[in-house]
Amino acid sequence: QVRLVESGGGLVQPGGSLRLSCAASGSIFSINDMGWYRQTPGKQRELVATITTGGRTNYVDSVKGRFTISRDNAKNTVYLQMNSLKPEDTAVYYCNVKGNGIYSYWGQGTQVTVSS
Repeated sequence: QVRLVESGGGLVQPGGSLRLSCAASGSIFSINDMGWYRQTPGKQRELVATITTGGRTNYVDSVKGRFTISRDNAKNTVYLQMNSLKPEDTAVYYCNVKGNGIYSYWGQGTQVTVSS
């Protein structure tokens, strides 16, 4: 079985920064794309950022220039550095890992709240 453990969420003032981490462990022997999603009550889950095995990144327009996704393949870990945070970034953030061929795995979610 595969487990994804997220950390790094919390409460921050507008303009502040947070760094999210997501580590995969267990029976995972190949990892493809990794990414971060976020969701607020009453809204669909939104793709925030993705990173391929080769390090190519993509971002939703609203976070470009502020967020940076990265990965450490040796540690099976994906990160999301969030700078210049805005109240509209408030959400539960979920990491996603594609591996073992066709499978997709999700973290438990971590709350990010941006408020003055």
